Amino acid sequence: MFTPFANLESDPAIYGFLHSPSNANGHAVVLTHGAGANCQSKLLVAISEALAASGFTILRFDLPFRRARPHGPPAFGAASKDRDGLRRAAEIMRGKTNGRIFLGGHSYGGRQASILISEEPQLVDGMLLLSYPLHPPRKADELRSKHFPKLAKPCFFVHGSRDPFGTITEMQSALKLIPAAQVLFESPGTGHDLLPKSAPESFLAKVATSFEQFCATNSP
Repeated sequence: MFTPFANLESDPAIYGFLHSPSNANGHAVVLTHGAGANCQSKLLVAISEALAASGFTILRFDLPFRRARPHGPPAFGAASKDRDGLRRAAEIMRGKTNGRIFLGGHSYGGRQASILISEEPQLVDGMLLLSYPLHPPRKADELRSKHFPKLAKPCFFVHGSRDPFGTITEMQSALKLIPAAQVLFESPGTGHDLLPKSAPESFLAKVATSFEQFCATNSP
């Protein structure tokens, strides 16, 4: 079950949807979307429902660039404003629960979340990164992992085996740069959209269960 969510008092304002679990575990996950989508993307809705079924309270929200323009990728220079949105969303959820807060998202959203937490690790207790865009397609030398050595919070990555933004082998190598605990959960046969064509609900239930176990194993 989820309901529309809006916090107009913050700067930037936060708009999205709040998933309230029937059997809450006390923890919350803040998730956002990639460069070509919004918070109502099929993947974000589906993973939010799976995580809520495992007991997490979920806030999935639109990044500021998407509120500014309904279509198209982020404008040049928009990343810092998007990180402001991620920071504010995490702070809002911190005020709504006494449990742990996890931050992340799909592709661009997850990348900006990881950059933010490499600079401000006190904001959250861990990260959930879906289809991390390790490099642009066909440009394996343009890695986006410079900040990984500064990630001091547990990181759970979910990645497709056919993702053009990074192979499983490339991801495994990059994750070695992270000093905190990390897991790479593979989605066999999928690309950057991550969802398998057959039984996506079953796959996401496994992701949610594994993430829950990861959180429990790496509790403070």
